[in-house]
Amino acid sequence: MKNTLKVQRAILDLTQDDLAKAIGVSRQTINSIEKSRYVPSTVLALKLSKVFGISVNDFFTLEEND
Repeated sequence: MKNTLKVQRAILDLTQDDLAKAIGVSRQTINSIEKSRYVPSTVLALKLSKVFGISVNDFFTLEEND
């Protein structure tokens, strides 16, 4: 699964730590999501959506092998 989290975060000028605190996870979790090492839960994806004011589909895209 691809994601645009890093780009969206940069648009709002948020650090990984800022975003992590806003949604109640560790900075390492944000880093892992950005590097596609961790697929967030539905709840976490919805929290991200709320922070950025965009659809979950605008963050995450399924790849052919998903």
